[in-house]
Amino acid sequence: MNTTELKKSISTIIDTSSNTETKLQNICDFLKQEINYYDWVGFYFKNGNKNELKLAQFSGEPTEHTIIPFGKGICGQVAVSNKNFIVQDVASQDNYISCGWKVKSEIVIPIFINNENIGQIDIDSHTVNPFTKDDENLLEFVCEKVAKIL
Repeated sequence: MNTTELKKSISTIIDTSSNTETKLQNICDFLKQEINYYDWVGFYFKNGNKNELKLAQFSGEPTEHTIIPFGKGICGQVAVSNKNFIVQDVASQDNYISCGWKVKSEIVIPIFINNENIGQIDIDSHTVNPFTKDDENLLEFVCEKVAKIL
């Protein structure tokens, strides 16, 4: 993974896409296309004043998990903990919401604005143990860039 080139491309998407929704969709599409073990890429954001996340833009198979309560599943846990969460094998997680039998691992990175967790990027992979520090670093960069356009 060439994170330097990927970061440049993400910056270009943010600088050239027309509106926020298009930028987010283009980021999802780009990451899914460029990283072969990113099988589902999506953004979840806090749903108003509710203690739940609402699915926004994504790339991959449709999911029934369009609303996730805080604390439930990996995404819901990140909404509460405010920390990155990497699950290399979802079978080892008790508090996991299955998005399909193909999903083997997941990485979720929160998005902060003024030190408040307002959402996250969520990546599902059909591969066990695919995520490295490079993935975490790249996705933290994506979240920092996204925070600036929201």
